[in-house]
Amino acid sequence: MLIIRLQRTGKKNQADFRIVLAEKEAPVTKQFNEVLGSYNPRKKTFQVKEDRLKYWLNQRVALSETVNNLLVSKGLVEGPKVKAFSIPKKPAEKPADAPVAPAGDASSAPAEPAAPAASPEEPKTEATAPTETPAQ
Repeated sequence: MLIIRLQRTGKKNQADFRIVLAEKEAPVTKQFNEVLGSYNPRKKTFQVKEDRLKYWLNQRVALSETVNNLLVSKGLVEGPKVKAFSIPKKPAEKPADAPVAPAGDASSAPAEPAAPAASPEEPKTEATAPTETPAQ
């Protein structure tokens, strides 16, 4: 199966890309069938052979997500942009003031009280038996 995708060229930290037609399973940097254009993200230059691109799109060749978004933004392909990648979420960090107990040492962990303690603002009242009224 053929796909139109980007092939990275250029020096380290100076990326430049070719837009190529290649086999989907072929290594990205190795073999390709045809060069369809180029894209330089630093200079924002974009060149493409529109007649060859339209020919391959008429042949039902797939587009990579990034190439699809690039062609949609340049107005060469109709349709919505697709999600090309996702950024993994960072794990939730614990608050700095929370005490950290060692995972395997349960004896040093503070014991939880069985019943909630009365707050010092509440007056302590003794339980008194209700006064009995004489039966009539």
